[in-house]
Amino acid sequence: MLTVRMDRLSLPPGAWVMDLGCGEGRHVRGAGMVAGVNVVGVDLDEAALGAARRNAVAYADGGGVAAVLKGDAYRLPFPDGAFDAVICSEVFEHLHVYADVLTEIGRVLKPHGQLALTVPRAWPEWLCWRLAPGAGGYADQPGGHVRIFNAEALAREVAAAGYARRGRHFAHALHSPYWWLKCALWRRRDDHPLVKLYHRFLVWDLMQRPWLTRTLEHLLDPVMGKSVALYFEKTA
Repeated sequence: MLTVRMDRLSLPPGAWVMDLGCGEGRHVRGAGMVAGVNVVGVDLDEAALGAARRNAVAYADGGGVAAVLKGDAYRLPFPDGAFDAVICSEVFEHLHVYADVLTEIGRVLKPHGQLALTVPRAWPEWLCWRLAPGAGGYADQPGGHVRIFNAEALAREVAAAGYARRGRHFAHALHSPYWWLKCALWRRRDDHPLVKLYHRFLVWDLMQRPWLTRTLEHLLDPVMGKSVALYFEKTA
């Protein structure tokens, strides 16, 4: 399930891409399927990295190099200008000082390097916070979300850091009701029959990709897409 569209990055053979906050490696896989592209996934979560490493053999489908390693987004273990593109998907909402990570991304990006940044869309995210408020709620989880982003304000902030905007889109509209349902049933979010049923529907949709649900999500993404993806080119 990719949030970033790889065709928006125009990655040539031999390009080096970092997936920062890669989790279990979904965008590592997505970038690795582009012909000749080399990709490095970076995360601090040992459990997620373990899952990413177990599947590493599938990552370099396009014939490039693929690697997954533990690293701190505030102090990336790479030299200046090491990457042609950086993907940072659903990470900034977890960070208390995301501006410092944006600076670090700029350090490791080459001039005219591409940045694909995704965060939860404001109003679906706000509804999650409202449906499961307070101590132990949606926003009060270890490593959970610490803020709600206004996408336009974030885009202006990234542009001010030395980037030109290259576009945006919304994604995962069918996932928004799933999270609203989980938040409304927060005390039983993992075992409630309705939550389990909707999760099975999402897995079926992901694996089968029927035209009806793909068309429905395409139509609903601009209205209720769970995530917003922002694309930039480094200019400074």
